[in-house]
Amino acid sequence: MLTIKELERAVSSLPREELARFREWFDEFDAKAWDKQLEADVKAGKLNKIADEAIRDYRAGKAKEL
Repeated sequence: MLTIKELERAVSSLPREELARFREWFDEFDAKAWDKQLEADVKAGKLNKIADEAIRDYRAGKAKEL
């Protein structure tokens, strides 16, 4: 397993084209991880309070059309 410093050195030494490919891969990897965490938070009810507050604000006329 590589350390963060080793990864930093490896990424820093990539040619421009490889860096672009790495960036695309990492963006997709990071988005999937974020989606997975969000789904877990939703299932655990961690967003219920925020959702309830948003619905109350909407019903109270505190929202505006975009």
